[in-house]
Amino acid sequence: MASSKLPSSAIDYEAIPAIALNFSVRKKLGLYLNPTNTVASDWTDIAEKMGFTYLEIKNYEKRENPTQRLLDEWQTQPGATVGKLLSFLEEAERKDIISDLTGLIDENCRKYLEQPVQVPVVDSGHQDRGITVNDGHMPEMFDAFICYCQSDFQFVHEMIRQLEQTEYNLKLCVFDRDVLPGTCVWTITSELIEKRCKRMVVVISDDYLDSDACDFQTKFALSLCPGARTKRLIPVIYKPMKRPFPSILRFLTVCDYTRPCTQSWFWIRLAKALSAF
Repeated sequence: MASSKLPSSAIDYEAIPAIALNFSVRKKLGLYLNPTNTVASDWTDIAEKMGFTYLEIKNYEKRENPTQRLLDEWQTQPGATVGKLLSFLEEAERKDIISDLTGLIDENCRKYLEQPVQVPVVDSGHQDRGITVNDGHMPEMFDAFICYCQSDFQFVHEMIRQLEQTEYNLKLCVFDRDVLPGTCVWTITSELIEKRCKRMVVVISDDYLDSDACDFQTKFALSLCPGARTKRLIPVIYKPMKRPFPSILRFLTVCDYTRPCTQSWFWIRLAKALSAF
């Protein structure tokens, strides 16, 4: 696109992250792009422009709503903005979509811009007090944030026993144990992951794939370390899965507790990964 600004709205779409687009817009994009069309470009053309590989696109074909899945994964990448998405649509000659959805997209962006800015509050020092059980004069810091769903809590208990109550003496942030009630879940979770925890352990299971909270935590942490350059995320599998491993974490080395031949090394490897600077 020649410009990412709409003269009528004065909104700079390049400054708006793709995550600002709500479910309604994504659903309509799917209605336009999901059907295979021999004349107009479909979701596969957009996927290629986003930089996804042939094998990744073939995997998305199995999804009921490939456009939705595509957007969910692309929005975690650096530079994934509303303006960039609009430029992909224009390059694919889908100006019909841009024309029909401009009003909804504009509304989404305005709502995003009207949201209170959280960063100044966090940086002021006031937000640092009263987040976790042991917060005092100084904010409580952790070696790792544990991303898990409730059905996997028994394994989290084992993780606490193996990593905190042994010679490793690591300090884990377990939301149900460490976070004070009455706080805003999304704001506090972001604060803990970005400011208080050196790394994040993601407990992967079939139930994890259905958890909105885990999805948010994982994508937020990924946005802080594009390409996993800082080794911030450590995926853990502790039981066999029936569903495919999340492709968004495919480029990360997994700590696998399900393999009998390496199970004896599992806690040592995980502890060293969390202890590394």
